[in-house]
Amino acid sequence: MRNRLLATLIALTLSAPTVWAADAASVSQSLQKGDLSSALTQVDTLLAQKPKDPQYQFLKGVILTEQKKDAQAIKIFQSLTEQYPELPEPYNNLAVLYAQQGQYEKARAALDMAIRTNPSYATAQANLGDIYAKLASQAYQKALQLAPDENASARVKLNLIRELFEQGKNPAAHPASAAPLKVTTAQPAKETKTEIKPAAVAPALKPVVVAAEKPAAKPEPAPTPPMAAKPAAPAPAENKPAPAAAPAQTNASEQAAVSEAVESWADAWQNKNLPGYFAAYAPNFKPDKGMSLSAWKDQRRTRISDKAKITVKVHALKVQIDGDKATARFRQHYTSGSLDFDGPKTLQMQRENGKWLIVREIVG
Repeated sequence: MRNRLLATLIALTLSAPTVWAADAASVSQSLQKGDLSSALTQVDTLLAQKPKDPQYQFLKGVILTEQKKDAQAIKIFQSLTEQYPELPEPYNNLAVLYAQQGQYEKARAALDMAIRTNPSYATAQANLGDIYAKLASQAYQKALQLAPDENASARVKLNLIRELFEQGKNPAAHPASAAPLKVTTAQPAKETKTEIKPAAVAPALKPVVVAAEKPAAKPEPAPTPPMAAKPAAPAPAENKPAPAAAPAQTNASEQAAVSEAVESWADAWQNKNLPGYFAAYAPNFKPDKGMSLSAWKDQRRTRISDKAKITVKVHALKVQIDGDKATARFRQHYTSGSLDFDGPKTLQMQRENGKWLIVREIVG
């Protein structure tokens, strides 16, 4: 697993879809040739000019990883996840490094974040499968250390799983995932048999048909004219839907108001209109990672102000209203310099003094 994850990291770096500057391409070529010393010198020169450039930082992290300087590489990728939490690649590479150190829980958490950032990120999905297989293998090995007299039936099952690992000769690869599948499949198989038996009660539905036939014989009293007087009842029924239309219209207008608030937020962001941008957030807005609102504003102010140009587009916006609360889901296309991100985002909002404000912002 370690070799495959590392190979994935290198492949990811060399095939990144972002448009690379000529200087970054030169560093990438040195990296491909295995000239790590030259690549590091080049990227350090570029970082001296643009210390916050995500591509250059990312490249340096990869170079340090290849040089087996894991601690330094981890610091760089951690910093990237804080500066650009919308990018899945730094989370993936953190997971690679944690896995190499045997810190599989940390690797799992990092890959979970990568997938939350971009649910369609296949590299992280594949790596997460390997991590879960390794964690399962470790759990089984610990369980196998039980004393012979303790939980004998569970020990028999675990011994069977150990045999599967031995046949595969790679407890961290596919056999690890195959074993749990057999265990979980065996249990539902028994349950489905018990469920099939209750299905035999279905004939109880036939008496319902018979019951329906008996009332069918009673239409004869219907010819009496007094029953025709009851058509007057539908007239009030026409009056009831009219009030129901008002809430529907109100909901539609609120959805439009939320949509307008989201578009205004994106417009203020890309125009670097900081007062308008911060005005889109509620006083009780909760930033990620336990950051205080004031610290978050300082961080956002710096990141927005130092960009030469920002473009933020909202696509496929869907709004759900629940009283004074709303949820807006959409795809956000963000570009700034060489950074290009297109992924899902969710804004949880609440209505305050007639305005829809953001109380939580979720990437992925």
